[in-house]
Amino acid sequence: MTPGTFLDPYAAVIVGGGTIVAAMLRTPSADLARALKALVTLPRRDFSAEPLLEQIHSLSRIARRHGTIALDRTVIVDPALAAGIAMIVDGEGGETVAQELRHRRRARIERHAAAADAWAGMAEAAPAMGMVGTLVGLVAMFTQMSDPRAIGQAMAVALLATLYGAIVANLLAMPVASRLRAAARAEAFERARLETPLAALATREAPRAIAPVSFSPAREEAS
Repeated sequence: MTPGTFLDPYAAVIVGGGTIVAAMLRTPSADLARALKALVTLPRRDFSAEPLLEQIHSLSRIARRHGTIALDRTVIVDPALAAGIAMIVDGEGGETVAQELRHRRRARIERHAAAADAWAGMAEAAPAMGMVGTLVGLVAMFTQMSDPRAIGQAMAVALLATLYGAIVANLLAMPVASRLRAAARAEAFERARLETPLAALATREAPRAIAPVSFSPAREEAS
């Protein structure tokens, strides 16, 4: 028995092609593209908010020394942090900034969940496509009972399709979905740490309302 014994192009096409078609039918194209792009993030470490927290502290010192307008000239790579600093420069209050950060964090969670769901859907479809390949192989076998060589090839398609479906589901798609969900949970927890310091910075730097000076005619006449 050699590794080539477990290779069959017909079974691979049925399982692989069927899984891809099922994913395209059940998943929006944007989420499917995001699921494929998410593969490059798997080797990375889990997201940590520490560098962003240090940047917030640095920005807080800059605002204290040079004013809020100086924050507009800083380079911020993270989109959520950049949006929060832009709102602070515009004079938004702490609660408004915190709400915007929560909204962006929830939107990011939804995008990550959609990518993980796309891979979970592939994990569900692959065994079913393996069963389809098995049925196709059995039909081919029963229609060619007079040719022993054709029977063997059809039986290989039937058995290997089931094998390919199990491998794709349990060794590829489902592990990817699980790792994406774990990374999304870790990032959501870490990004929640950004809300309090940014809201505090916004509250400190928000423009103070100046109380109007009341005018009293009687006091003016007395003076």
